[in-house]
Formats: sequence, structure tokens, C-alpha cells
Amino acid sequence: MKVNGRGSGRVSVAGPIAMRPGSRTRRCHRLRCHTGRKGERRSLSERDYSALVDGVHQLVKSPIVLVWDRLNTHVSHKMRDLIDARSRQTVFTLPAYAPELNAGEYVWAHMKHNLASLAGVALDRLAALVRNRLERLPYRPDVLDGFLAGTGLAIGLPPPSP
Repeated sequence: MKVNGRGSGRVSVAGPIAMRPGSRTRRCHRLRCHTGRKGERRSLSERDYSALVDGVHQLVKSPIVLVWDRLNTHVSHKMRDLIDARSRQTVFTLPAYAPELNAGEYVWAHMKHNLASLAGVALDRLAALVRNRLERLPYRPDVLDGFLAGTGLAIGLPPPSP
């Protein structure tokens, strides 16, 4: 997800939904601010995604199955090499132009809806607001489960909590 702040800055966020049968659904994220300086990367890098995946592995403490869209960073040769260097991950790539199968798209739609009136704030304030809203999501596993269920994919979701 990319959210533009006042001026030329933007906030880029990546954040998978982590689920493990029998445990509550979780969410983690990696956030980068881009100021628009010359030569500065305007999105998350393969190293950012690799660090995020390592964090998910630490969180769930088990092998990971990644379901990725076809973002150029996800399917690059560099990313493939980083993933191949790890034995605890399996990657499935979604078909092209299938955002309805990507639970992350539901998360970003939810986030952007809550941030729509804040695009005019300064970059550091925008980053703090995005981080705050992302940090609240793990306390709403029912919402995260709904995002996963919205894909219609058969994934062994944990039973709903009473």
C-alpha cells in the first residue's frame, strides 16, 4: 500500500496476514517513508520483504506458505534468490489481475478508507497514523479472519472465538 503525504513524500507498507490453524490470526507489517529525494527508492525493496518474511517466521514459529500477488518486487530474480536461500518457505503466486484473491487488498482498502481524509498531513504524522492503525488490527482477529474469508480460498481458518 502507498499513501501520499503532503508534498512529495509517501508511506509504503507491506503487511501479510499470518494465520496458523488453532491460533488467532495475526498481522505484521513493514513501513517505509519516502521523502522524494533524488535517487531514493520509491517503494519497498526485496530486502524489506525478506526481512518482513523473516519476522513472520519468528512470529508463527513454523514453516511459512506465502501467497503473493505479482508485484514486480515479489517476482523479481533477486527475490526468488532470497526465498530459495531459505528452506522454511513455500511461495504461491496469485494469477494476474486477481485482487479479489488477495486478502491483503481487503486490508489496504480498510486502511485507506480510514485514512482518506488524512492525505494532507505531513509525512511523519501520516506514517505515525498508518503505524497506529496497523498496530490495532491484530487485536481484531475477527476482522482479519473476514479478510481471509473474503478471498473465498479454502484455507483452514481457526474456528471463530465465542
